[in-house]
Amino acid sequence: MSALSFKLLKTDTKSKARRGVIQTPHGEIQTPIFMPVGTAATVKAMRPEEVKELGAQIILSNTYHLYLRPGHDIVKEAGGLHRFMNWDKPILTDSGGFQVFSLGAMRKITEEGATFRSHIDGSKHMISPEKSMEIQHALGSDIIMAFDECAPYPADKRYVKNSMELTMRWLKRCKEYHYSAHEPINEQFVEAMKKNHGVSLNVGDDLPRNRVQALFGIMQGGMYKDLRRESAKQIVDLDLPGYSIGGLSVGEPKEIMNDILDDCVDYLPKDKPRYLMGVGSPDYLFEGVERGIDMFDCVLPTRIARHGMAMTSQGRVNIKNKKFERDYTALDPKCDCYTCRNYSRAYLRHLFKADEMLSSMLLTNHNLHFLVNMMTNIRQAIDEDRFLEYKKEFYDAYGRF
Repeated sequence: MSALSFKLLKTDTKSKARRGVIQTPHGEIQTPIFMPVGTAATVKAMRPEEVKELGAQIILSNTYHLYLRPGHDIVKEAGGLHRFMNWDKPILTDSGGFQVFSLGAMRKITEEGATFRSHIDGSKHMISPEKSMEIQHALGSDIIMAFDECAPYPADKRYVKNSMELTMRWLKRCKEYHYSAHEPINEQFVEAMKKNHGVSLNVGDDLPRNRVQALFGIMQGGMYKDLRRESAKQIVDLDLPGYSIGGLSVGEPKEIMNDILDDCVDYLPKDKPRYLMGVGSPDYLFEGVERGIDMFDCVLPTRIARHGMAMTSQGRVNIKNKKFERDYTALDPKCDCYTCRNYSRAYLRHLFKADEMLSSMLLTNHNLHFLVNMMTNIRQAIDEDRFLEYKKEFYDAYGRF
């Protein structure tokens, strides 16, 4: 039994796009995949059952937020994150590094870790690589991320190099802690292994954490290709179950991101999953897939839904626009999601203008359905060796990004 395995099924003949399948204790993940974000153990405005009905195979939750509220000890007492939030499919947890980074003046980075003040009540905390592992062990997610520092854009090369080297030292500490930790498994994990893999275990069996949860390393290096190559070499040398690319989509122009990403992927192994962190717009997903990325996540589809924005086959729709006041057609005539089957643009505009919570619920349902369905179509296109053709068809219909 291993915490994660990856099988490469097919590579597109005209690009680096590829199809694969990831096996975890809580089931398989067909790649390339977009992961809806459930930061605080919930995908905003959605019930877990609805997220599952959309076809989502895995969701992401956040270590920083769950550490502050309700506390990882409470989640552990509840039987782990899967049971706490009633989600029986795979979960990935971010390390909290990016959230600490985004606190700006409210945090201080040292060799030991990151000291910061809570955005909730101003209380002082410190997360080290070991603490991040401890929290994620308590949460019980299938894939856990190493604690890292995300350099800002722009940043001078000396700063980025020091940051990348610190991230590497932190990764080694994360691996040492994670691979030496043993803990009795809970009932929820036993049930998942029996259901998904036919493996019989006993509650309380003492297993190494690296057989229960898969640790991913994170490549950093900013916009400097030589630093990216150096970072990639060092994390790959640690022979981890998967690898992430961090520090992109942090404000740099799209052309720079694509150029750096082109270079990054070449230094990661083909037999391990590759995860581009924090990317979720349709164009960035297509560009990432074309360059050989397997996993993506972003708050974008849920966040813009709460602001009245929808992704459709004909481009973005701002439901606030007055032109929709008497538009009784579906939000997207080519979409078969619950929202598009049952409600008109006029009604959705009314809900938003009236500040009704149903507006966020229906638009979030649609946006997540849109991206999940798009990724399904991307996987099919790769299987049929027509990914670039599908990309062009999508771009022609969607319009300018």
